[in-house]
Order: sequence, then structure tokens, then C-alpha cells
Amino acid sequence: MMSLENFKVLGNNDTRSGFGAGMMELGKTNPHVVALCADLTESLKLTEYKKEYPDRFFQCGIAEANMIGVAAGMTIGGKIPFATSFANFVTGRVYDQIRQSIAYSEKNVKICASHAGLTLGEDGATHQILEDLGLMQMLPHMTVINTCDFNQTKAATIAIASHVGPVYLRFGRPKVPIFMPEDMPFIIGKGIQISEGEDVTIIATGHLVWKAIEAGKALLEKGIKADIINIHTIKPLDADIILKSAKKTKKVLVAEEHQVLGGLGSAVSQLLSSQFPCPMDFIAVQDSFGESGTPDQLMDKYGLNVSTIIAKAEKLMNG
Repeated sequence: MMSLENFKVLGNNDTRSGFGAGMMELGKTNPHVVALCADLTESLKLTEYKKEYPDRFFQCGIAEANMIGVAAGMTIGGKIPFATSFANFVTGRVYDQIRQSIAYSEKNVKICASHAGLTLGEDGATHQILEDLGLMQMLPHMTVINTCDFNQTKAATIAIASHVGPVYLRFGRPKVPIFMPEDMPFIIGKGIQISEGEDVTIIATGHLVWKAIEAGKALLEKGIKADIINIHTIKPLDADIILKSAKKTKKVLVAEEHQVLGGLGSAVSQLLSSQFPCPMDFIAVQDSFGESGTPDQLMDKYGLNVSTIIAKAEKLMNG
């Protein structure tokens, strides 16, 4: 069993680079995988893939709806298309195409989205989609994944190629700590127990996982032992690991870089309200749009940080 001491910063890199590294590995091992992009090749870290596998790379231009249709069609010939763009452009802008041509039709398309959430930064509210996890997990047949660091994103990219069915893989722009073991298998639908504790459960996803670990270390110094869980798969949700922890601590805090409505917190609430009601709190954007700023400035302003995790965990402890 892992503990907080097992998790140290191994380096810093953006999760989108983990996606690029995963695609290079797939290029070597799976000739059925093809990459599609909507004029954002460098931002999606697909430049090397395009160079090494030009016959498996398709530049669709600034036409995301068309890209989704092309990707769906490619599956008919046995290809495994990875359709890529910024999260805002490849979910909200093309939701109808995803719903009809991929989810409803159960096409084996992997929708891979960078620059998600507040940490997109300076481009501001129009580009900082905070509703994407909700949009995608509402679609029948869609698997939804939100990774926490370079290593986990690389592993997830490789894993989803073998998963049959539509997938939404969400990752980000800024350089963040690398802390997950490089050789850890990525199992879709299975949460990861970061630490054992009996006082409060902290369930985190994406960029909030490392912040939850930092908060867990600070809470431990105060005598509070947090049960910390890394939930990388929003759908299907790992009900077993969440229920086991909730029944032990009877207090649950959920942390995510997403709207408070419709994301991981909503999924956990739906699970616990029906099977084990208990006190809960949420760290997320509180029903507002983002704004322009650096990733760190925005995460602090909107309360997606270590100090907020500590404060809300202590509040749950004090009833």
C-alpha cells in the first residue's frame, strides 16, 4: 500500500507532453492508430508523431465538427482515430457531432483534449472550458478520463487505444509535478489509493491530485490522517474504492478543476447519496466562468489550491 511518503516530485512537465509521448509509443506498436488534429499540432505535442508517421496523421484544419465526422468514418475501416484539439473546441463546439456520430453510434474514437480548465491561463474564459467532464460523462457509451501528471497521461493514452468504444481523455497546458510511478499500469475505471487514513476522505482528479497530496502531508502534521484517492476515470466511476473510504471516514471532500456542477463531485454525490449518505464538501469552480491570468493566479483566486483543501478538510472534521 502506498503512503504519502512514496510520492515525491520526479520532475515537471505538462500533461499534454505525456499524451505526445504516449502517441509516439502507439506509433511504434499499433499501426491502426491514427491522429487527427484541428490546426493545433504543436499545442497537442503531435509534431514528432506527424514527422515519424506522416501517413497516419491527418490535419483537418480549423474545422472541428468535420474532424469528428472524419474520425467516426475512419473507424468503419478498422482505424483507431485519436481526434485532438483544445478541450473547449473538441467538446462544447462539436457536442452534436460527438453525440450523434460517436456516442450514439458507439464508434471507437478517442477524443483527446488539451488546455482544459482554468490552467489554460491567459486565453481567458472563452477558452477555459469548465463544463467538459459533465458534458462528456452524460453521454451514453462514453468513457471519461482526467489524468494528473505526465506519466499517468502517457499510460492512459496507451491504454485507451486497447479499449473498444468512445473515450474522452482530458489533459492540460501547464508544467506540473510528475509524481506517479512511470511503470504504474493504467486501469480504466480503477481509482488509485494514494494514502490510508481514517479521519477524512479526499477524492481528487487531474491537477488537483498533487495538491491533495501536499494538503495531506500538511494535515498529517496536524494529526489528521486523510484517505486520499486519485480518481482518473470519471466514468465509469470506481464505486468500490469510494464507498470503502466513505464508510471508513464518514466525511468526503472532492477536488477538481471543473464546475462544481456536473463533474467528479456530482458523480461522487450521486453515488454516496444513494448508497452511503455522509457529509461532503467540494473544491471546484463555483458556477462561474474563468478569466485571463496565469495558471497559478487563477487556481488561487478560484480556491483550487492546497490551502482550500486543508481548510475544507478541517471544516468537515469539525462538523
